Amino acid sequence: MDTTELILICLVAVALLAIVARKISVPYPILLTVAGGGLALVPGLPVIHLDPKLVFDLFLPPLLYPAAVYTSWRDFRGNLRSILPLATFLVLLTMGATACLFHALTGLPLAVGFVFGALISPPDAVAALAVTQNLKVPRKIVVILEGESLVNDATSFISFRFAVAAVLTGSFSLGQASLQFLLVAVGGIGVGLATGWLATQVQKRLDDPPVQTMFSLLTPYVAYFSGEQLHVSGILAVVIAGIFYGWRAPRVLSGRMRLQAIPVWQMVTFILNGILFMLIGLQLPQVIDALPPGSAMAVAKLAILVLLAIVLVRFAWMFGATYLPRLFSRTFRRRNPAPWQQTAFIAWTGMRGADSLAGALAIPFLLADGTPFPGRNLILLVTFYVIFGTLVAQGLTLRPLLGWLKIVDDHVPEKEERMARLKANEAALARIEELGSSSRVRPETVDRLRSEYADRIRQLSREASHEDGVRRLYSREFEELAREALETERDTVIALRNDESINDEVLRRIQHDIDLAEARFQGRK
Repeated sequence: MDTTELILICLVAVALLAIVARKISVPYPILLTVAGGGLALVPGLPVIHLDPKLVFDLFLPPLLYPAAVYTSWRDFRGNLRSILPLATFLVLLTMGATACLFHALTGLPLAVGFVFGALISPPDAVAALAVTQNLKVPRKIVVILEGESLVNDATSFISFRFAVAAVLTGSFSLGQASLQFLLVAVGGIGVGLATGWLATQVQKRLDDPPVQTMFSLLTPYVAYFSGEQLHVSGILAVVIAGIFYGWRAPRVLSGRMRLQAIPVWQMVTFILNGILFMLIGLQLPQVIDALPPGSAMAVAKLAILVLLAIVLVRFAWMFGATYLPRLFSRTFRRRNPAPWQQTAFIAWTGMRGADSLAGALAIPFLLADGTPFPGRNLILLVTFYVIFGTLVAQGLTLRPLLGWLKIVDDHVPEKEERMARLKANEAALARIEELGSSSRVRPETVDRLRSEYADRIRQLSREASHEDGVRRLYSREFEELAREALETERDTVIALRNDESINDEVLRRIQHDIDLAEARFQGRK
């Protein structure tokens, strides 16, 4: 089996795992982790060697960018008090604790410990999104978890670069590194804002969805490599560019562009995650073989201790940072209530994922003098074990933990969605009435649109459960009748194509319109 065939087989396996994950209601990164470990047990598979820098540069920008684009700037800004300490101080604290533990237990240089600590300290944005998207939790929890896992990559990977440089050069100055850290971060923010602004200027001047989608795929790479060329944080540049672009995109992009670009980005993110976990699975046999004989148990113990350390540090930080300020300020305690159940849930939700894998694979093979990078194979293996532990142990226990902690959904997004849809439809109906009275439109056209908007407003105005009413823009009878009519349209057009009364181009054009009409009712059955 050659490398190309192996990669194609892995992609098929990733797709099948995603189907299984959906069927059993398990987030797909969990099954990808299990599959990556299982791949390491398959004998005779070829070893794939990749340039470490290529892995870092190729995978990280497109994995971080869509998470930043879909971040709510209002919610992110409103929860900065909670997000920034988690994304900076907790990352640095976790990195320091795991670095010292790794150094003490392995005897490797402390700088190598910091390389490992920087990799394993940040929870992953994609894992957080995948694990929390189907959980019924208050919106504030989701915002904090997603915001933390988005920003913390900048902290950890800036630190990772410093730590790798310290191992390569053999020297490190805390004062100089702290100043450089600040300059790199500020520079990354500047590059990100510039790239985000440039991306919006390019997009609003185009009306060609395939070309626009290509530019959107290139945007994170432009932000990343521009930052790297200027010796600032390319990762932070990607995040800031994504947040800026996400805020401006609703005014800049056409509906056609959004309909085409969103599925493309979903596919890219999914494939890159799958490839990363398969790559680590293909690397593991070589990594395990390179370790000293009989060291498997010692490595497993090291991974368990590291996992316990990052969990304990996170719990200690969460409860300390949450309740110490409230202990000393009654006003702060009254204005910012923090139920211990929500604090405990956030503390437990710290899954590591593909970002840490990409960083681990990006560790150089050799030092400047040609000697192997100390502990590289050990770092790769322990990183995978820790990712496996956090995704499987923590990810699979979140749903029962919610029940035990009695955390319930506050339905804030549903309430806001109902309000926004109602106001939008009322404004549209008012505009229809205004146009109808101006004699610019035929009365029958006005009546047709008026009845449709009036039906939507009736559905949005009535009291209904959050699971049903907020997404039902039309009466149930209207939707069922519309589905039947659209299905009949589709069958008729396909029959005309099969009878050779029309060609396939005509079929595709009409089918596209039918699909768009049907999309209004998707997920509302």
